[in-house]
Amino acid sequence: MAQVSIVSCPAYEPEVCREALQKALEPVGGLDFVKPGMRVGVKANLVSFMKPESGATTHPVLLSELTKLIKERGAASVVIGDSPGGLYTAAYVKNVYRATGMHQTESAGAELNMDFSQKEAEYPEAKAAKRFTYTGWLDGCDAIVDFCKLKSHGMMAMSAAAKNLFGAIPGTMKPEYHYKYSNAADFARMIVDLDEYFKPVLSIVDGVVGMDGNGPTMGDAKPMGLLAASRSPHELDLVSAELIGLKREDVPTLEAAYERGLIPASWKELDIAGDVDAFRVKDFNNIGTKNDVVFFGEMLLGEGNNPFKRAFGKIMQKALSSRPRVAPGECVGCGQCAQICPAKAITMREKLPDIDRGKCIRCFCCQEFCPKGAMKVARAPIARLLNR
Repeated sequence: MAQVSIVSCPAYEPEVCREALQKALEPVGGLDFVKPGMRVGVKANLVSFMKPESGATTHPVLLSELTKLIKERGAASVVIGDSPGGLYTAAYVKNVYRATGMHQTESAGAELNMDFSQKEAEYPEAKAAKRFTYTGWLDGCDAIVDFCKLKSHGMMAMSAAAKNLFGAIPGTMKPEYHYKYSNAADFARMIVDLDEYFKPVLSIVDGVVGMDGNGPTMGDAKPMGLLAASRSPHELDLVSAELIGLKREDVPTLEAAYERGLIPASWKELDIAGDVDAFRVKDFNNIGTKNDVVFFGEMLLGEGNNPFKRAFGKIMQKALSSRPRVAPGECVGCGQCAQICPAKAITMREKLPDIDRGKCIRCFCCQEFCPKGAMKVARAPIARLLNR
């Protein structure tokens, strides 16, 4: 059995998507986990009020065809859900379902989650999130399928299978978790804790049309023409990163998975069904951010560890880190960035956001949820200079 499979899927047509799903799933064990009478939960990426054609959310045609395939295996029910950024209430999430085209999946036999309860988890084995609050609907599922979208991401460089499980955290609590795990490496360890706690039995990435540039919500729709699948969200992400021009060390969630032994050092060590070279996405516009910068301490100060080198590293990390920046010509002064900022680092002045760099934790919540895409990921001037 292959660890990861990649297949062509050029369009969101039902017949095309069904065939592509079957071809992608077969090498990684198919839907053999489905037993008669099961309730299967499909954790989609429904990040916000985004239309399917935006490239930001899992497409309803793919979710519909997956629902049909699962129910044909004898599952009693398929429930699709997520906790988008914002209120985790019936009224709010119903509007997200409407905007993202999720009602289309009901015609295929799926249920849209209407359980908005919250549960508390104790997870002593975790590296970061030993206690966390999560969306209760997942407890009612006999198996969880992680159906993500392939996108650029301001904080994590890439949003795919591992990052999709952050949707298990209720929407209004997400800024709190960004603040608690403000370091990119710690945030990534928290994400991997969620993956390991919920243990999706199957992960699928919607790369028919993804998103690059100012992702994961206000970037550009990027045609990729592919689906990929794996039993492991981390192995799937390792290959997905390669497809869009990122290495393991560029993506904090991959580094967190690697340090736990959940993935090998390179995608080349995986058994892959499909030609990675054939599916590479040309000219994918990555944001190019790493909050924990791979800086030049080894080169300038030599190998080993010492207090001066650690201090130098902290200075260089701060100097080289990307940061959110507003594009004044695009900002409409709505103030949503100030409202969502977990560090309370943004103040509205003359209808423009003023960012307190001393308070900013570089979580990029403002960039992710700006309704106009006016908040951008900006590389530090010294980083741009050194990159030359």
